[in-house]
Amino acid sequence: MAKKSTASRPRIPTHVAIIMDGNGRWALARGLPRLVGHRAGTENLRRIITACVEFGVKYLTIYAFSTENWGRPREEVEGLMNILEDVIDRELAELNKEGVQLRHIGRLERLDPKLQEKVMEAIELTKHNDRLVLSVAFNYGGRDEIVFAIQKMIKDGIKPDEVSSDMVSHYLFTAGVPDPDLIIRTSGELRVSNFLIWQGAYSEWYVTSVYWPDFNKGEFRKALDTYGQRDRRYGGLTEMDGGKDYNAG
Repeated sequence: MAKKSTASRPRIPTHVAIIMDGNGRWALARGLPRLVGHRAGTENLRRIITACVEFGVKYLTIYAFSTENWGRPREEVEGLMNILEDVIDRELAELNKEGVQLRHIGRLERLDPKLQEKVMEAIELTKHNDRLVLSVAFNYGGRDEIVFAIQKMIKDGIKPDEVSSDMVSHYLFTAGVPDPDLIIRTSGELRVSNFLIWQGAYSEWYVTSVYWPDFNKGEFRKALDTYGQRDRRYGGLTEMDGGKDYNAG
């Protein structure tokens, strides 16, 4: 059985990033407030984290709150902040026990000081865990990240001819984390939405019409299976095309 499973899914992405879209529409379709959908989406995250560990994914990045989300109704924004705080309070001990390392990407400055402190404490508590690295993009935007990186390079006195792709990556919020192999977007929307613009340059995309609260372990495995069948070229040619096989190794 094990050999059969391996044959059907021969290549597992090291890093999966997810745009967790559709929480509000999931709730509205059931006649419920949008915040109920966001809470349901948060509950679903636990299932996907468990699936990542089971399937061998080493890095998971989730898009939880964008820099543009501040434009949503005040009640919804405050509710999302409360959900993040509740998740830290309820899940941190278990995540740490299971070997999950928590990271934050984005800017913490705009968050309530109490919430900032909880996020930093969670990062510090789990920093030595290595079973799964979970990066939470909260108050994050891809363009803002690149602007922030440029500003830091200028402050550090980096000269123009010293700038390279590796150096830019070093200055991004995701420094030390490999670029995502696979980016999943739920709810069927066909937009990048300012997510991992630099890091996702050569990522494979998987879009499903399933709303995030319903994106279960089975749906996640479908995404991984589809990824395993892709021919990743990184702008080059495979041996079938008469060129170098960029998938080797």
